[in-house]
Amino acid sequence: MRQQKLLTLLSDFGDRDEYVGVMKGVIAQINASTRIIDITHQIPPQNIAAGRFCLRNAYPHFPQGTVHVVVVDPGVGGKRRAIAVQLASGFLVGPDNGLLSGVLCDHDAIAAIELTNQNYWYTSTPSSTFHGRDIFAPVGAHLANGVAMQELGTPINPATLVKLELAECIYQCDRILGCIQYIDHFGNLVTNIPGSSVSGKDWYVQVGDQFISNSQTYADRKIGEAIALIGSHNWVEIAVNSGNAQLQLQMELGNEITVQWG
Repeated sequence: MRQQKLLTLLSDFGDRDEYVGVMKGVIAQINASTRIIDITHQIPPQNIAAGRFCLRNAYPHFPQGTVHVVVVDPGVGGKRRAIAVQLASGFLVGPDNGLLSGVLCDHDAIAAIELTNQNYWYTSTPSSTFHGRDIFAPVGAHLANGVAMQELGTPINPATLVKLELAECIYQCDRILGCIQYIDHFGNLVTNIPGSSVSGKDWYVQVGDQFISNSQTYADRKIGEAIALIGSHNWVEIAVNSGNAQLQLQMELGNEITVQWG
């Protein structure tokens, strides 16, 4: 008897339209007892970097063998590949556009497949605008139901998978130059600087001409004051106690910041 796996969904579809519900309906047609967890469907539209960030941070918290169906796909219907990737701890299903590359920075791919076997699609004539319904959701459901990876299509070299090119930190003797890589629902500014880089240091963040000292919790500052800390995702983060750091500091994705110490 095949052991059914947990299946997650992450997308930029939002919750206003029918798209997420339709994907779940397709999954239920394959196996109505499939256990589904929604990671988020509030990725900003077409924002591959934000989807990559959220998937990378969510992935370690799921059980062995979980199937993650991920759809942030501005190139849908174009030349980008539809793929499945097997890792030691689970499976990824989605477009080959860099969306999966955050997880693949942390976990080696065992195998990768281009999803060419139409027997595991919802239809042999998929929509050019909704591969989430016609390819990714059904393939994910079949994987969760125990279908072997190699049955899904054509093997490809994992080294050829698209990597999303993101800005890297610049390390200097008493500082790290970085940028804002993600802004969450609360307006917290998540940098691309790992928390481990400042461990044991008395550090602060410089944003323009403003200096923001670090602490352990949001409540360590007065309401309305900015604070720098290491978030639960283990990245250096800038927040405002009971406020919105993005609005208060007028920061956007990609804006530069500096962490300093000494």
